[in-house]
Amino acid sequence: MKTTLLIKEIYLEGFRNLGSYIQKNYMKVLAWFSFFLILISLYALIFRISTGFAFD
Repeated sequence: MKTTLLIKEIYLEGFRNLGSYIQKNYMKVLAWFSFFLILISLYALIFRISTGFAFD
């Protein structure tokens, strides 16, 4: 729970004094898109490991 609150605080602090409205929203979308891509990559890696894919 404490880790979740720390991540939330870091996220909010990063966008607190960022600049214009468009720039702020662009950076938020980019952050969420990057997080989503990391999750997809982790899923693909775990799927490959669990099915016995040979990493030659």
